[in-house]
Amino acid sequence: MAATGSSNTFSFSLRRLPLDLEGGGSYYSTPALGDPRIDKLPYTIRVLLESAVRNCDEFQITKEDVEKILGWEKTSMELVEIPFKPSRVLLQDFTGIPVLVDLASMRGAMSELGGDPDKINPMVPADLVIDHLVTANVVRSDNAVQTNMELEFERNKERFTFLKWGPSAFHNMLIIPPGSGIVHQVNLEYLARVVFNRNGLFYPDSVLGTDSHTTMINGLGVLGWGVGGIDAEAAMLGQPMSMVLPGVVGLKLHGTLRNGVTATDLVLTVTQMLRKHGVVGKFVEFYGRGMEELALADRATIANMAPEYGATVGFFPVDHITLEYLKITGREDETVSTIETYLRANRMFVDYNEPTIEPTYSSYLELDLRDVEPCISGPKRPHDRVTLKDMKADWHACLENKIGFKGYAVPKDLQDRVVKFDFHGETAELKHGSVVIAAITSCTNTSNPPVMIYSGLVAKKAYELGLEVKPWIKTSLAPGSGVVTKYLLRSGLLRYLIDLGFNLVGYGCTTCIGNSGDLDQIVADAIIENEIIAAAVLSGNRNFEGRIHPLTQANYLASPPLVIVYALAGTVDINFEEEPIGTGKGDRPVFLRDIWPSSEEVSEIVQSNVLVDMFRSTYEVITKGNPMWNQLVVPTAEVYSWDPSSTYIREPPFFKGMTMDPPGPRSINDAYCLLSFGDCVTTDHISLAGSIHKDSPAAKYLVEHGVKPKHFNSYGSRRGNYEAMMRGTFGNIRIVNKLLGCETGPKTIHIPTGEKLYVYDAAMYGTGSSRDWDAKGTMLLGVKSVIAKSFESIHRSNLVGMGVIPLCFKSGEDMESIGHWSDWA
Repeated sequence: MAATGSSNTFSFSLRRLPLDLEGGGSYYSTPALGDPRIDKLPYTIRVLLESAVRNCDEFQITKEDVEKILGWEKTSMELVEIPFKPSRVLLQDFTGIPVLVDLASMRGAMSELGGDPDKINPMVPADLVIDHLVTANVVRSDNAVQTNMELEFERNKERFTFLKWGPSAFHNMLIIPPGSGIVHQVNLEYLARVVFNRNGLFYPDSVLGTDSHTTMINGLGVLGWGVGGIDAEAAMLGQPMSMVLPGVVGLKLHGTLRNGVTATDLVLTVTQMLRKHGVVGKFVEFYGRGMEELALADRATIANMAPEYGATVGFFPVDHITLEYLKITGREDETVSTIETYLRANRMFVDYNEPTIEPTYSSYLELDLRDVEPCISGPKRPHDRVTLKDMKADWHACLENKIGFKGYAVPKDLQDRVVKFDFHGETAELKHGSVVIAAITSCTNTSNPPVMIYSGLVAKKAYELGLEVKPWIKTSLAPGSGVVTKYLLRSGLLRYLIDLGFNLVGYGCTTCIGNSGDLDQIVADAIIENEIIAAAVLSGNRNFEGRIHPLTQANYLASPPLVIVYALAGTVDINFEEEPIGTGKGDRPVFLRDIWPSSEEVSEIVQSNVLVDMFRSTYEVITKGNPMWNQLVVPTAEVYSWDPSSTYIREPPFFKGMTMDPPGPRSINDAYCLLSFGDCVTTDHISLAGSIHKDSPAAKYLVEHGVKPKHFNSYGSRRGNYEAMMRGTFGNIRIVNKLLGCETGPKTIHIPTGEKLYVYDAAMYGTGSSRDWDAKGTMLLGVKSVIAKSFESIHRSNLVGMGVIPLCFKSGEDMESIGHWSDWA
């Protein structure tokens, strides 16, 4: 989008782009502004500048906004606000369903007010990828993919019908059907334009997404980050996003990764490093000669985890490595040439063979890639990195430590207890730290061919030496793209993954988002009855409490090959340098060094097996769906007809009774404290995505509406139903509410009666009745204000959007220093 030339203050900067295209093209040239400050701007800020110049209409975006960005070196320290219009919006089904529900509801409200409902339409391209619903129900089976997809459609047919209605009713909307891949990998390999061509006007691709890991696209040189659904809806409807002009941390890379060190090891190191430095609310931009040694897939892995290190983005400017990736993923040569021509013309391209002016940054960091060591992160937070050599000691410290992010307070005499039980005729055993879930999952790593080839080679070597994964460990492989399956098949490595139990279970987020499916009931009973602190190891990006599975209290993030290694070992309580993974053929002990491939082995297989035709053949048919999707019959009306009996899609109350005149401010009277938390409360604590507990208020609601427990599905799948979501708000079984002392669980003390109730029941007491649901659910519970020491930016924005006031304690104050909770009644 752009302000028309005649109405744009900077129309004088329009230039012709030297292209061999019919009709040529034009662009807004920031160098044509003639301002020497531009050459010192970080590349991320140059993208913000171009957008402001192109959209400057003196109404939504003004000349003063452009000046603020030009003066970034000074104004970024003054916390000035600027408007930003993204080129497009990216949605996934968990968060996309509420957006589509809201848009449909807006159309209904527009119709009731006598307006034209067709005026409610996305004004920028909106791409929605259905990837968050497939669950690893069936594993270790050749039919797992088909069976899990059938279950996915059985549970979600109503939601899929609604989603399929979306692009038929709204303009500018594309749906990628279920079974196609994970949103961020599909975005990286297919959806990203890098440079837009809109009717002959060229400008940088930029994206706001309703998933926090939208940041992955920054590895491709596309500026993008996650926002709440409310901000995404506004952007889709043509409103600029108001944002604080951020500081930019420059992270200089040099050297190269040592043999056997993976991109996952690197990203976990970067995550810990940046978390320690403090980058919340800032952009991070990578630069330096070490960039030449970093493959695009490795950059994307690092960019993906920006939310975990706290940054808004982790950005890698476009260079020759970017262009080569675009070619290998099937983009046409002419398109890639156009991208390079435009970015060079607007000084947004990095060429390491040409002299350049190094950008100015707000602060500087350096990382020698040779210092990165093999590592994992956990057991409860992504930035709690542990090197492999220290893992055993760290695990024992966690057992010993008091309850916290790195502690379980297990009595000394119970720390080494082993529980034996019968597992379908085989003697099984569990102890603290036993692995019960091992999942190769998530766009973070499955988008990276080298680490996936690493995992295949580890599986091959382990299988050939006679190692096996115990049958009571739930193993799964859920790639983010069909391309992964093609190169694993071509290389001959997929069979070895299957031999170890890592069968394909589907193309979606699965375990990473909490869709790990049930454990075998025998294993679940053994964990519960003996209070075992069981472990999950996954190649995901988040491991917060209660997210992966209710019965895995220890959850570790690891590279795909290390997921396999820990599955083989069966425990996280191991020092791989000194202890064998297991016993192979001839009773020979097998160590990690015996099965770990060299970087050269991996590189050779990647070069000969990851081919451009694989990407082209995969994405040529990606929008065509599958037989189950294609059989769905959808309504054609432009205003959605709501089914009052639906437990998946309900018309929300946000626009009901809307009038042409705003209601004006209202007083908050007789407010009391609903919940009191400590530090590091996440949206996973507030708005659940995983399974619905059988005793929860949401479960009670579903049963009352005729839904059997086996069909509860997940909270994520119910996000189109406000009734279910508000009952699940603050429903995390691991949440610690200070009103209940040290007790964990989704209950609270109702003030002033003192009754102990589920949070929903306490909030509704005496009444009849990223995730934007972290704010929507909070609002629907009747909460008028949230008071905290600080807020994550997306959550704060969502609260404001829903009319809940986010307030911060004064510096040095908190709830304890102000007084007892009873004083807040």
